[in-house]
Parts: sequence; structure tokens; C-alpha cells
Amino acid sequence: MSNTIRLCLVLHNHQPIGNFDGVFEQAYQDSYLPFLDVFDCYPDVKIGLHTSGPLMEWLDEHHPEYLDRLAAHVKSGRIEIIGGVFYEAILPMIPPRDRVGQIASYTKWLTDRLGAKIQGMWMPERVWEQQLTADIADAGIQYTILDDFHFKNAGLAQDELYGYYVTEEYGKLLSVFPGSEKMRYLLPFAPAQDTINYLRGIADQFPNSVIVFGDDGEKFGTWPDTKAHVYDRGWLAQFFELLTANKDWLITTTLAEATEALPPVGKVYIPEGSYREMTEWAMPAQQQMDYEDLVHEMEHDERWDKIKRYIRGGYWRNFKVRYPETDEMYSRALSISNRLAAAEANGCDSRLLELAKRELYRGQCNCSYWHGAFGGTYLPHLRNAVYNHLIAADNLLDQAEHKPASFIEAEVADFNLDARQEVRLEDEKLIALLAPATGGTLYELDVRSICHNLLATLSRRPEAYHRKVLAGPSAAGGEVASIHDRVVFKQEGLDKMLQYDTYQRKTLVDHFFDNNASLEQVALNNAMERGDFVETPYEAKLRRNPDRIQVQMSRAGNAWGIPLTITKGVTMTAGSSVLEIAYLLEGLPQDQALHFAVEMNLAGLPSGADDRYFHQADGKKLGHLGTQLDLHEVQDLGLKDEWLGIDCRWSADRPTSLWTFPISTVSQSEGGFEMVHQSVCMMPHWWVQGDAEGRWSVVMQLEIDTAMAESRMPKVVRESVNAG
Repeated sequence: MSNTIRLCLVLHNHQPIGNFDGVFEQAYQDSYLPFLDVFDCYPDVKIGLHTSGPLMEWLDEHHPEYLDRLAAHVKSGRIEIIGGVFYEAILPMIPPRDRVGQIASYTKWLTDRLGAKIQGMWMPERVWEQQLTADIADAGIQYTILDDFHFKNAGLAQDELYGYYVTEEYGKLLSVFPGSEKMRYLLPFAPAQDTINYLRGIADQFPNSVIVFGDDGEKFGTWPDTKAHVYDRGWLAQFFELLTANKDWLITTTLAEATEALPPVGKVYIPEGSYREMTEWAMPAQQQMDYEDLVHEMEHDERWDKIKRYIRGGYWRNFKVRYPETDEMYSRALSISNRLAAAEANGCDSRLLELAKRELYRGQCNCSYWHGAFGGTYLPHLRNAVYNHLIAADNLLDQAEHKPASFIEAEVADFNLDARQEVRLEDEKLIALLAPATGGTLYELDVRSICHNLLATLSRRPEAYHRKVLAGPSAAGGEVASIHDRVVFKQEGLDKMLQYDTYQRKTLVDHFFDNNASLEQVALNNAMERGDFVETPYEAKLRRNPDRIQVQMSRAGNAWGIPLTITKGVTMTAGSSVLEIAYLLEGLPQDQALHFAVEMNLAGLPSGADDRYFHQADGKKLGHLGTQLDLHEVQDLGLKDEWLGIDCRWSADRPTSLWTFPISTVSQSEGGFEMVHQSVCMMPHWWVQGDAEGRWSVVMQLEIDTAMAESRMPKVVRESVNAG
């Protein structure tokens, strides 16, 4: 009798919170539906299927018949539904209470809708830390899948990875399967017979083994070029035919059946990590390039197979360092989680708290918090969606805590967890977060009526893959190439569009430029900075009145070596959606003009669309929001997004010159390299001279008008928001 082997095929289907409805539908038509259609034809094949909560909820609404088909396969035993974190949060990024809550609530949803018995879970992005074991076990999960890379980092050799292991934390046990990296690259890119041959070799050498393939379902149709390969040219049908033809020794089985049939190989404690590629993406750009160069130098060395097991990449949590914008989202989510826990302890309205919890969970969806060949840090609509749900959770908590209809509050605390104090101004219309220690900038501005953060910006920074952009597009692989090997430009000239920022693109960034600095130089971040006010500490104090609060920030610095003091005040009034911004410059020379600019970035306002445009108070339109403007002697400018239903109107009490330009990044996605609009930069600038006392001042206003959006809301929603 031939030696047998058990093959566990586990698909992970996922679409993130905030992705476009058309993307969901296209992935359904290209991957999820055709896979199931082919699968139906091969009754001897069994699989495990994990579908993330955002996608599952969308399917239930738009294609319930698909879920009914899954339920039938669950009942017959052909599909094991794998549970997980409801909204696909990276577990080390959320508190233990949210880990257990997200997993347990998704288990209940899957049981109710599909009749599934949930025993295993998908580990989002396979990001693992050993202390997660106890929380996962507390949520009722018995086993999960990591990559074989994790196990090799624990000291196990490849020959020891043809089964599953048990791990524990404080006596709580969890079984862990090693997913095969080799299989991830074979399926579906290599000929189907290659996979059978690979498995045959393992069966002969290691009989009664368990091999696990765990990877994205989107690679079967949604990834570039795979639909034609997998379905039109019949790769999947060929693969299932080969599995069926070899079923006497190659047994497709579920993870549940594998744990019932075989004991664990042994016990293991697994170091923190993720899949190999993710650990590389987590490193700083220069380290990534050094790593890639080292691999290319060593991969043909006969010693490489022995050496590479000892080489590891970076630590996943450091994405929050690489991209401070993601750390802001993380900090915001954590503060809401803490607030929610306190509200539960205080016995607030349980119905509203459950709604707030669901919004929080959605705002923890992982894709916006990291970046590589996948990941959505560079995708504004995904970052906007995170803030949309977090702000909605804040609004619901206000209702649960019975805050008054009109109020104003200010709080000083370390809101972004950098060991320095920030200031939060809040009324029923806006939430403003300011960082005195980082240039006195405004780094978050939440418009509560539409749950939108106007400062969900992203700076332009170097990426390791930019050297591929500079090298130009190329084809790689054979019939179809893995995403990791493709170099495709989604538009021409990207190599000419690489630009980098030396500071975060926020609002109230204070610059001194050469008097002849041009719009082009400033937009490219090539203008020489002549002052020391960008991202340097300001001192702050609060000035309170019953219905009006001002944050006053000041710094004694210099420009061109001239000692200067900048004092700026940001004032919020209860019931108002206007920020008043006042500047006072002291120590200015009376006989010399200095070029002073205040940078303001606004995010979530896309460019290139006729219904998103600059305008002035007289109604004159000045072009779409990606237009570079060089205006003079103006005192107002509006940025209107008719689709979002918002009009952001800036005005000043003295005439000014004004620049606008888009902030766009060259970034990587599944489809290739592309230019992505991140924010609109608006920069009023003056050539300032001191009066008799060496002073100069200006008062500006930023008014946020969402009447257009509110007029489109159902009456009950509008009243709920206003009550919040």
C-alpha cells in the first residue's frame, strides 16, 4: 500500500472595511463564486474556508445564496468553516478584551448563519506573539494556522513540520499548524502536477504526514492574471482532478479531522513573527534593500539553505514607527476601547454600547495599519473608513453617557502614546487633536456629523520598492507570476513622480522660506527651510471660558538666525464648526521682509473629479482639488466635495498669497505601482515685517460646513448625530 498523506487546503477570503463595493463584487465574481462552482464538481475534495467578517457581512447582504451553498457544504462535511477575528484586526494591536470579544462574536455569527461548529481560527496576517495563546483559548478556539517560517524561527527543521504542534500559555492550550511556504508559491502558479509530485515525495519520506496550505483565496482569480489561468485555462479543475485521482494516498481533509485523527507532533513555543515577506516589509526601507541585496548575493551559495533559517526580518509592531499615521489610528482606537470599557463598568446604556463596540471592532480592521505588496496604509479610502467607524463609536459613547446636546471640552493627555502631552478640543461638531511638542500642529480634525477625519493624511516617504520603480516595469515568472515577482506600472512616468517629505503632512506647520521660493520648490519639498519651527516643541496652555476654549502654543526660535517668537492660538466655541486660528509673530525686523507660510493639509478630498473643487466666496470655481494654485491678494478659499457633502472654507483677516498643491505617493498594490492622491495642501504665505514693536499678526478661520451631507441623511440618523 502506498504511504498516505493528509492535505489541508485552507482558503482565506478577505475584503477590508471601507473597500469599494465594486471591489467586493469583482472579487466575488472572479474568485469566490467560480471557486465554489468548480469545487461543487469534485465531491471527494474537502477544504477549510475562512471568510473575514467584513466580506461575510457583505455576502450575506448581496449574495445570500452563496452563504446558503456554504451552509450546505458545512452540513455535508466538505467545508470546515474557520473562524477568527470578526473584523480581521491584528491581535497584538488590540487589547485582550477586544481579542476575545471579536473572536467570540464572530464564532456566534458563523454558527447562527452557517450552522458551523467553529474550532479553529485564521490568524490575521499570521502575526503572532506567544501571549496571544491564552486569549485565543479563552475565546473558545482550539487550533490555528501559522507559517512554517514561525516554526523554523522556533528552532524546528523542515523535516519536523509535517504535522501540528501544541503550545500553551499559563496552562491554556492551543494547537498550531505550520502552513507550507512552498505550497503558497506552488498554488496556483506552478503546473498542478508539480504540487502532486511535491506531495508524493513527502508521502514517501514522511508517511502519515499533514501538509497545510493556508493562503488568500483571491489568488484564485482576483490577483492579476489568475482568473484566466485558474478558471479559463482550467488550472483549478486540473488540480482537483489530480487530487481525486490520487485519493488513495493523498487525502484532502479538514483541520478538525486532522486533529481528531492524529496527535500533535510535540510542544513548541513560537517567537513573535508573521509570514516571511511581512517581516521584511516591517523593516525600514534601507534595511529592506540591504536585506534584499544580501539574499541575492547569498542565494546561490551552497551554504545558503543552512544560513537562511537564522535570518529574520523586522517586528510587526514597528509598522507604527515606520508610518506614524497608523500609530495615530491605533492610539485613537485604543482610547475608544478604554472609554468603552469604562462605560460598561459604569452601567451605561447597553444597547448603545453594543453598537459602539461594533463600530470600534470595525475600526480595528488591519489593512490600513501596514504596507507591503498588500496592506492599505497607502489607500486613503481604507484609512478614512477606519476613522469613520472610530468617530461613530465616539458619537455613540457620547449618547450612552448622556452628554448634553451642546458642550465644549478640553483635555490634556498623551493621546498618541509618545510620552508627550497632546491637547484634545471637542464640541458636538468637531474633535481637534493638537501636538504642541511636534511643531504645535493640528494632527486630527474629526467632523462628527459625517464621521470624517480631515487630517487622515500620509507623508511621502522612501520605500524599498521605489528602486524597482526607478528601474522600470518588467515581466517576471512563467505563465502567471506571483504578486511578489511582478513589476507593473499602472500609469506612465512614475519614476519622475517620486518625492519625499521630511516631516509629517499635518496642519499648522510653520515655515520660513527664501523670499523667492516658488510653488514648484515647495510642492516638491525642495525649498530650503530657514526657520526651526517645523516639528520642534512649542509650549502650550489652555484658556477656558464657559462656551469657548483656546489652546495657545508658543515657541522662541529663529529664522535666518534672527531670534523670533511664534504664538498661535486655536479656538473652539461650543456649537460651532469653526476653528479660529490666530498667529502672532514677535521679534521681526522692521527693515527686512521674511517669507512666512502656514501649511494646512486636508485629507479625504480626492482630486481629479469635477464635483470636488476649489472655490471662492463669490462662487468662482478654481479647478479640481488636485490643481496647483498660485493666488495673490486673496482672503478666502473653499474646498468643496459634493460627493462627501462637505465644504471646508478658509478665510483670513488680511490679504495673502496662497499656494495649493496635491500630496501624492507612488505606492505598491496587488495590481502594480501607482500614484495615489493623499491630501490637499493649502499654504497661505506672507512676506512679513515687524511693526514698531516688531510684531505681525493674522487671524484665520477654518469653517467646516456639512449641511449638504446632513440634508441627504435620513431624519432619524440626522437627529441621532445631532443628539450625540
